[in-house]
Amino acid sequence: MLRALTFSLIVSLGLGASFAAHADVPTAPSSRTASGTESGTALAAPRAPAVPTDARTVAAAVQAFYAQTDTLEARFTQTHHHRVYARTQRSTGRLALDKPGRLRFDYDDGKVFLSDGRHFVAYEPGDAGEPGQYAKNAVGASEVPAAFAFLTGDARVSDYRTRLLSGRSHGWSGPVLELVPRTRDPQVRRLVLFVDARLPGVVHRLRVEDHEGNTNQFELRDVRYDRPVDAARFRFLPPAGSRRVS
Repeated sequence: MLRALTFSLIVSLGLGASFAAHADVPTAPSSRTASGTESGTALAAPRAPAVPTDARTVAAAVQAFYAQTDTLEARFTQTHHHRVYARTQRSTGRLALDKPGRLRFDYDDGKVFLSDGRHFVAYEPGDAGEPGQYAKNAVGASEVPAAFAFLTGDARVSDYRTRLLSGRSHGWSGPVLELVPRTRDPQVRRLVLFVDARLPGVVHRLRVEDHEGNTNQFELRDVRYDRPVDAARFRFLPPAGSRRVS
């Protein structure tokens, strides 16, 4: 089970970069259509601006936003869909990011995934009060760093082939940007960023699709940028009795 958790979280790291935005940008209005659930604070406007039609323009705006953000905190909803088993799982929790290289996901059910810049740790609590288990690996031990670098602003949009998808077919009023790694990634076939219609570069939702057609999607709300984040949040002491697994 912990291996499945770790893999799911590792793949989801490819999501995070798009959510970083410049500190001067307020909580963004929702880019969903009227039939969707709002995320952020809706701002009344007499007319929505034209949606960009050039993928490079949208990608450059996203790049500029996440490259200038030092910290980020948010609530998230994660939706993971397994194609073969036709099974969908939804989870919620809190995310904290502090550059360079520090990241933490705290799930509401007690799972934790974090990086202190040197190691990745994935923890899963036990059932019915039983001790939990955790895995700890060096940051450079696998393909994870590429996705992690995207989240922390070290990766470049130029490492991806980009194109704009139809916002209407995805139920989204802003740009929908597809990114396909130029160099084959064994875990990620493509990323899809759902960008705000009014605030260039601000991404509310990001979806990762693997080579088997499984998808892992994160959506952020209550986002705060460039606020101080206590360094202690990126240190993890396993609860007493927890078992380390490889």
